[in-house]
Amino acid sequence: MSYALPPAGLPSQSDKLTGTSVFTEAYAFMPAGVMRDIVTSFLPHWAQTRAWIIARPLSGFAETFSQYIVEISAGGGSDRPEDNPEAEAVLFVVEGEVELRNSMGTYTLGEGGYAYLPAGEGWTLHNRRDKQATFHWVRKRYEPVDGIPAPEAFVTSDAENTPIAMPDTQGKWATTRFVEPSDLRHDMHVNIVTFQPGGLIPFEETHVMEHGLYVIEGTAEYLLNRDWVSVGPGDFMWLRAFCPQACRATGDGPFRYLLYKDVNRHAKLPW
Repeated sequence: MSYALPPAGLPSQSDKLTGTSVFTEAYAFMPAGVMRDIVTSFLPHWAQTRAWIIARPLSGFAETFSQYIVEISAGGGSDRPEDNPEAEAVLFVVEGEVELRNSMGTYTLGEGGYAYLPAGEGWTLHNRRDKQATFHWVRKRYEPVDGIPAPEAFVTSDAENTPIAMPDTQGKWATTRFVEPSDLRHDMHVNIVTFQPGGLIPFEETHVMEHGLYVIEGTAEYLLNRDWVSVGPGDFMWLRAFCPQACRATGDGPFRYLLYKDVNRHAKLPW
């Protein structure tokens, strides 16, 4: 498995302008080339750590989640990573190793490691190695439902879960599902979608779920609302609800992306 990373640093002053971002009423597109040192943030109670905040709730746009790419230097981490007791989380490691401690015990998550942490879960995260570690952190305010218990924490990995092919696609379009779709305890899914060369979404998906899509491997042409956009490793797409989307994988290898979507809850009604 290979996992894309932000390029960091800064381009040379002699470089031409590259990595054009797009922000529209229906979607945002952030190419990897714009994820540089100058746009990182620091987080409370985190040591030797910085983050690219690539999604946050915005009124009238994507409203349900935030997504960070977090880089921890050797010896860094946090004993107080989350200050919101209503926030659930998914962690997905793309570089190095991190040590996660929570109610179930202590775990070492390497590249491709995945953890779900329910709202109110106490946890810590540290980089005990002598090299940098990087992970995605997806946060959402959990929506409890009367009569349905909250989900429990779990730890797994990309390698431990076999992608499930979509019907009638001959294996060219598959999804690595870390949570069963029918498990109504969960109100978000963070999965990995894989297209083999030539694979495609053969219709314009239009649905209520909003999406965050981070390309971890390969290339594609991706339809965002009315625009076909060339995407590759490290690019990020942020789609509001009902934004049409489709995909055509390009290149000689798999096209894979980490996908967030909100699920399994009623649409909110105004007061």
